[in-house]
Amino acid sequence: MPDCSPAKWHLAHTSWFFETFILESVIPEYVAFNPQFRILFNSYYQTVGEQYSRPQRGLLSRPTLDEVLKYREHVDRCMISVLEDAGTRATTAAVIELGLQHEQQHQELILTDIKHMLSLNPLRPAYSRVIGPAGEAQAQNWSRYEAGLQWIGHEGDTFAFDNEEPRHRVFIEPFELASRPVTNGEYMAFIEADGYERPDLWLSDGWYAVNDQHLRAPLYWEFRDGAWFLFTLSGLRELRPEEPVCHVSLYEADAFARWAGARLPTEAEWESAACEESIDGNFVEQGLLHPAPGAIHKDGPVQMFGDVWEWTQSAYVPYPGFNPPEGALGEYNGKFMCNQIILRGGSCATPQSHIRATYRNFFPPGARWQFSGIRLARNAK
Repeated sequence: MPDCSPAKWHLAHTSWFFETFILESVIPEYVAFNPQFRILFNSYYQTVGEQYSRPQRGLLSRPTLDEVLKYREHVDRCMISVLEDAGTRATTAAVIELGLQHEQQHQELILTDIKHMLSLNPLRPAYSRVIGPAGEAQAQNWSRYEAGLQWIGHEGDTFAFDNEEPRHRVFIEPFELASRPVTNGEYMAFIEADGYERPDLWLSDGWYAVNDQHLRAPLYWEFRDGAWFLFTLSGLRELRPEEPVCHVSLYEADAFARWAGARLPTEAEWESAACEESIDGNFVEQGLLHPAPGAIHKDGPVQMFGDVWEWTQSAYVPYPGFNPPEGALGEYNGKFMCNQIILRGGSCATPQSHIRATYRNFFPPGARWQFSGIRLARNAK
């Protein structure tokens, strides 16, 4: 699949990031581990130079994993010398922190890419044997949020990506937010109600995708012998109705919301609700690597963080006053602010320390291989 990369490439690319943006600029007469890697492991930085074709990364039998690990060791040794230098400038420290956050993103991508590649293997191999305990879905309730002017975006001295700034005010009309993500069982009811066969529920591009790609269920669902099964990082198993549905596109999320008499939240609505919640949940540290039924019962929304990235209806556009950094790092986020949709909250594959209420993830509306799910919203009466 053109969007996925082998784990070996992710490891080499994160090493490339530190080499290209820190070591080459900080260490006088720095000697690259392999000058050819500058092209081979450049992801999309046009100002740095050429890149190897992304859809063909899976064809890279060389360099071997051993050589990539030696590349990483070389970069680590040089980075340690930079970190131990008391004269490291604040600007260098900021790029190092960006590199660490960037590596966390690729740690998550490794898991989602491995899952997709294993799903294509007829043996349905498992990456992990951990299977979370069964539970039961909480009743769906709604929390009301009154109209008002809200501050949106990151502020303070802690790390944030450039696309989370500048902080600005947004007027939000009164709305209601569902207490938990949509479950497999609820999505199954949508399928059984011929949701994939009703054009009135779908955006135009979504209806085209349904027919062109012959979509009839979320990615990794399989119907066998009268029952639904689900491929997970723990292998193929019977679908659990109480778990949050995931691996749905924006088109599927929007169609389900329309069928349910609701809609998707805007990113401003989502953030204004999430900023009141603590950042805990089912993240990669829990080791489940799969969405789990909500374990916390309380008033107000649960599972705002972890489990599944939640689609919003908001296009990925710059905040008012946004200016990307100068140079190659300005390509990190800003160049993608077109034809993408915002997701919020992190997933079961996201490091917990990586996420915050202001974090803006983004993917094309047809993307399904990420742990993307649905939380409903509706206009308040």
